[in-house]
Amino acid sequence: MAHLSFRVDLATGGRLGPGKRRLLQLIDDLGSISAAGRSMGMSYRRAWLLVEEVNGAFREPLVEKMPGGSGGGGAVLTSAGRDVLAWLADIEAKAEAAAAVSLKRLDALAAERPKSATAHD
Repeated sequence: MAHLSFRVDLATGGRLGPGKRRLLQLIDDLGSISAAGRSMGMSYRRAWLLVEEVNGAFREPLVEKMPGGSGGGGAVLTSAGRDVLAWLADIEAKAEAAAAVSLKRLDALAAERPKSATAHD
């Protein structure tokens, strides 16, 4: 079924799309930037650069890095980070609901056509 995928362009120039949203969710789930990056097939450096970009787009950080050492370290979403994820989920749900009929129509039009008997069609 067709679904929406969106990116939010903030007035300040920051951007939040499906990749950053997924990274934030995985950091929240896994408690680690490196584990979140690995599960998305990216390096720790790439994941950390994206976290820095997201943190820089807001007045307060969305991800807080915990110091390493014998206890490990890791990362957590701040309350602002959890708020942002909740708002993005709300935006997506409302947009999906508003577009449901049109998405069904797109799916119907995009339905697979029967294969023709010749390759010349």
